[in-house]
Amino acid sequence: MSFVTGANIPGAGDLDAMVSAVDQLPFIVILFEGPELLAVGANAATRAVLPGREVIGRPCRDVLSDLAGQQFLDVFSEVYRTGETVAGRQWRVHLDHPDQPVNEIFVTFTIMPWRSPDGSVRGVIGAAFDVTEMTRHRQEAEAETAQLRRRYEQTRDVITELQRELLPPGLPVLPRLQVAASYLLADADTAAGGDWFDAVTRPDGRVALVVGDVVGHGITASGAMGQLRAVLQERLDSGATAAEALSAADRFAARVRTAHATTVCLAELDPASGELTYCTAGHPAPLVIGADGSTRFLPVTGGAPLGTGGAFPVRQDHLDPGDLLLLYSDGILERPLGGSAPATELARVAGDAAAGRALREAGTTAVERVCGQTIELLVRAGGHADDITLLAAQRVDAVPELVIDLPADPATLRGARARLGAWLAELGAADNDVFVLQHALGELATNAIEHAQGQHPIEVRAMLTPAGRVEATVTDHGGWRTPERQPIRGRGLALTAQLVESLRVEPGANGTVATVRHPLSRPARLLTSFDDAPVVTTPPPDMAISELPGDNEAQVRVDGPVDMTSAERMQVELLRRSRGGTVPMTLDLTGVTHLASAGVSALYQIAEHHHDQKATLTLIASPGSPARQILDLVGLPVTP
Repeated sequence: MSFVTGANIPGAGDLDAMVSAVDQLPFIVILFEGPELLAVGANAATRAVLPGREVIGRPCRDVLSDLAGQQFLDVFSEVYRTGETVAGRQWRVHLDHPDQPVNEIFVTFTIMPWRSPDGSVRGVIGAAFDVTEMTRHRQEAEAETAQLRRRYEQTRDVITELQRELLPPGLPVLPRLQVAASYLLADADTAAGGDWFDAVTRPDGRVALVVGDVVGHGITASGAMGQLRAVLQERLDSGATAAEALSAADRFAARVRTAHATTVCLAELDPASGELTYCTAGHPAPLVIGADGSTRFLPVTGGAPLGTGGAFPVRQDHLDPGDLLLLYSDGILERPLGGSAPATELARVAGDAAAGRALREAGTTAVERVCGQTIELLVRAGGHADDITLLAAQRVDAVPELVIDLPADPATLRGARARLGAWLAELGAADNDVFVLQHALGELATNAIEHAQGQHPIEVRAMLTPAGRVEATVTDHGGWRTPERQPIRGRGLALTAQLVESLRVEPGANGTVATVRHPLSRPARLLTSFDDAPVVTTPPPDMAISELPGDNEAQVRVDGPVDMTSAERMQVELLRRSRGGTVPMTLDLTGVTHLASAGVSALYQIAEHHHDQKATLTLIASPGSPARQILDLVGLPVTP
């Protein structure tokens, strides 16, 4: 490693010793020289982070090519150009690594000019600490301690909850359109905002996309935002055109002082044809990211802010398959430390995120990356003083209808459930909707197998309608059985009816058809930070029973699916451990991934044994878990 080449620096002492010491420093040090930023030095810590790479003599853009799209290359060039130091704290970085697809680290760094004796900029010095372990420990502590999160949110809990209530509870999941949104509150703890977004499915299959911005901050701005959103949503639900809906909102804004001069961008998109009609009412024009990676801003339409007496002309455009439309509020452009061309920077960063050239997050869609990574990458470099809202929609191919033919064998249910889950995941369904539909269709398939009496196959079909609803049928060809009153049976249809939007059962001489309808939606992201890495857990493939700590076989947990094929085995094992219900038992069901009506019946029978023997049965299931949702529905008491 050679940071100097024989130069005599008065008072510097032993330069060879200095170079040797710098090479041994426990943090990253790298040196680039000249306008091409050629690497001339890298200490041992740097070489360890970049194993197997040729560093010396190569330009910065080649040495750190995997950081393209993550802003570091721009920072090195900017420091050389301006001679000003740039520092960052706990930036998330993705590096290519020979032994794994993506090496994710967190760094705190300083990039400073390297000056010649005459004061001119000779090159750039980069120094960075790998703070991954510290950051991971912090993330784990925050994830494990809900109290810390609540304490953090107490400073603005009322404002945050108000924003959540006034914004849409979810975005529709549609056959030919992927939609995502993110909302970042302003930095100030007391600064509630007036930004909002919405996605409304129209009766004719089109989708109305809305981003708006009420002037000012605080509770009054949030209140005006909620009222304006309600006016626009009602008019769009009623079939009004974009101009008609904006005119209704304009009349409201003219009467309500806090809504005056609100800006809105409203775009109507036909996912099937790609036809686009939009209006910019004093609002920045949408950005289109092409399937080929190109970017273009649509022309503004000349519409006036609401309540100012102007008109709302519209323009037409067209999106090709794969094109992505991004609506945004001006907070993403008006960043305190943003560059001189914020719109150009937005287009570049959003384009990189859409193409997966920025932070490489497996399993995410282009719209999710654009809405999440664009805010992260721009705000961490330029800060933000206003709320920021992004709403993205991309034309995609429709997922084919799901068709599953099953023999009348309970052993096939688990495989059918897995296929349904994979189909819903391909649609982009949220975890809760996957849980609901897997459970509901699992119960109907179980009933159908019973009706088929082991002789006739059953058929499961599911499709996603243009309105964003799953319509699914389960058909058997056996004879209808009138439901019997049994204390521990017959809960399947009741559970299904409580879980889905609608259930219809049509028995006939040649079989029974059960139809469920359920809307799909995905939550938008209300952001407070960027380092909440998702925790991925893999559920056990089969039901498993294990003892809780304490060496007591009557204190156990159950993991995995408890369905028609495993419920009886669970019942037998738990009654064996509790000596037929004579020994008090604690049963933790938090790890149960699927609790079918057969499992509920088994739990009721176990509870009856314990009741008869006057021995306590304590059921545990964490709030929000699949088991807890079902237990709350059927009324089995659960310990908080």
